[in-house]
Order: sequence, then structure tokens, then C-alpha cells
Amino acid sequence: MKETAAAESSPAEPSNDLPRFAAISRQTVAEGVREALLENIRNGSLPRGSRLPSERLLCEQFVVARTSLREALQGLASLGLIERRGNRLYVTEQMPEVSLDDNRKRSVTHVFEVRRLVEVPMAELAAHRATPEQRDIIAELGRSFRDDMPLEEFRQADRRFHATIASACGNPALAELHAKVMESLFKSTDFASLLNARQNATTVRKIIKAASASHRLIGEGIKRGAAVQVRKAAEAHLVDVEAQMVAQMT
Repeated sequence: MKETAAAESSPAEPSNDLPRFAAISRQTVAEGVREALLENIRNGSLPRGSRLPSERLLCEQFVVARTSLREALQGLASLGLIERRGNRLYVTEQMPEVSLDDNRKRSVTHVFEVRRLVEVPMAELAAHRATPEQRDIIAELGRSFRDDMPLEEFRQADRRFHATIASACGNPALAELHAKVMESLFKSTDFASLLNARQNATTVRKIIKAASASHRLIGEGIKRGAAVQVRKAAEAHLVDVEAQMVAQMT
């Protein structure tokens, strides 16, 4: 649904004391926007409880599309740094502790950076190139995800789902690279220790629920050849999982 300029400009913009943002030129646009906003939250330029500028104004200042901006905002919301009140976004009053001092979490960010670079374009290629049979299989695998899946069952299903998409992307070299990334992920003791820790059980359930919905959306998108939808869903999914693991796991 398109938003009108009038809807974006009401209520009035925040005061001019809030920071202005420069255009984003990084390759991963949503990540660049997220990091710029995060830095302004950390240094106090966007104080706790302050209202964010409207999406229209942020898009103009960053010089980005609204889809990229919303992916960035979703990542900040998953970190617990911003919240919606009515139809506007605010910096949260009570800041969560977000630290990458834990080497396990550094490992998470590194792996997810690679996954975004590999899996997002790979899924988009599959939406263009998959055979009718592959599309049906991927959609069926997507529908097999359940919100109440045990962790180990989910991880195995997740691996099959992404491996099938890799096979359908039409690029054997990319599929081989992805297989190595996933092998590294499944052998990682850092990931295992975070996912299996008792204190992280609630976060793991949230991740499984959100990821299951994302997999269903990606699977149906590939079946229909909806490449734009698939790309957006794949990137949003990876951003969300990374954000929850970094911000909420201990």
C-alpha cells in the first residue's frame, strides 16, 4: 500500500536539534542505514525516548528506497533499540545491553555477513531459474516449517531448505560456496553454545517462529517466480535472526 506525502508529514517533524543523515553508498544499503542510525543512538544524537524522523525524511537524507529503510528499522526494532508508538517510531527509553565483546557473537556477525552476501542473491536467482519441479519442492519444504519445531529438527530442515534453493539457483559454483558456508555454520561450537544455552530458550523459540514464517514466504515466492519478494524476505530473515542472536542471547 502506498503512503501519501500528507500521511508522512503529519504529525510535524522532530525538532531541528536531531541529527541529519548523509547519503548511504555502501553495498548493503539496509545495513548501512542501520549502522548509521545505531551510531546516532549510541552517541546520544538520537536520545532515549526521542522520536525518529519520518520515513519520508529519512529516505531523503539517506538517499535510499523505502524498502531498504524499513529493513534497517526492522533490524533496530529486533535489537530492542526502537519501538513503535501509534504510527511513529521512537528510540526506546530503556536501552538493552548490546555488546559484541563476546567472541561467539562476533562469529555470529561474521557468518551472517557472509550468508547475506551469498544467500540473498542465490534465492533471487532461484526465483528466476528454478525448474517447475524445483519450485514445487522448495515451496513444500517452506510449508513444512512449524512454529513449534524442536531446535534440532528446525536446523536440519533449515539446512535442507537452503541447500535445495542453492541447487535451484543455476550456478554450481555459488551452490558449492554456500555448502561450505553451511558446513562451517553447522560445525560451529559458537552457534551451538548460544542456541543450546538454557537461558536462551525463549529467544530460540522466537527465532524459530519468525524464521518458519520467513521460509514459507520465501518458498512461495520462489514457486511463483516473485524475485523481488524473495530477495526482500531473504534479507529481512537473515537480518532478524542475526539481530536477535546478538542482542538477546547470552
